[in-house]
Amino acid sequence: MRRFSCVLFGPVAFWLEAFWSVAFCHGVHLTAAEPQTSTQSLTVFAAASTTEVMNAVAKTYEKTHPVTVTCSFGSSSTLAKQIEQGAPADLFLSADQTWMEYLTTRKAIVICSRFDLLGNDLVIIVPTDKPRVIRPEKGFAIDTAFSGRIAIGDPSHVPAGIYTKEAFISLGWWDALANRLAPAADVRAALKLVELDEADVGVVYATDAKASSKVTVVATLAANLHQPIRYPIALTSTAKPAAAEFLAYLRTPAATMVFTAAGFTVPDTMTTPAK
Repeated sequence: MRRFSCVLFGPVAFWLEAFWSVAFCHGVHLTAAEPQTSTQSLTVFAAASTTEVMNAVAKTYEKTHPVTVTCSFGSSSTLAKQIEQGAPADLFLSADQTWMEYLTTRKAIVICSRFDLLGNDLVIIVPTDKPRVIRPEKGFAIDTAFSGRIAIGDPSHVPAGIYTKEAFISLGWWDALANRLAPAADVRAALKLVELDEADVGVVYATDAKASSKVTVVATLAANLHQPIRYPIALTSTAKPAAAEFLAYLRTPAATMVFTAAGFTVPDTMTTPAK
């Protein structure tokens, strides 16, 4: 049999390389004789902080593919446990490495499809009509900076809360704030507490704050105060073949533009799937 080869450049080459690396990893077999004409359905379990961007990317993808993409959002811990228990998800987008590792050890994801899709920052927020001065530095009197509670993701399992606890320990704030927490089920629930003025202060991702007109960012927590915030994504072990193509699309320049416009960063590691 004669072999043919060609060299591609630019976005087309990028997309094809991403698609075929994921497709072969997942064991997807495509043939020109059997084009997909019927609409398929995919389910993505994604961290709550990605709600707007993942819905936007999914809708754009649906316009050019015979696929319906349904996104289910929540705390990464809750979603991971649901997948472990057999929930019908095709892809999992976590807000930290811990819960992706949780599914990895349980053989619930396709390991070679995993890579870090997004990055983020932590910010301190207050209700827009109640500005405060908070300086995220050692020695700052955080205990007198506000009188009520501080809303964060539950640090026992919510990634945003875990990152926040690490930052507070680094700053020497944890002992002063541990008994004043308003722990939330996920980062969007923490945001909501501040929006409703049920918490004086909150800590959420920068992208969450950007999506709300009801809160004001008063400080950013330096990245060196906590573990790097990365959002790994992977196919689940029960993913449909069409999921590989959607996963590859998430690495294209078109999808990246949506992510960065919303305030997410794109880690360098996104160009190399985890082995």
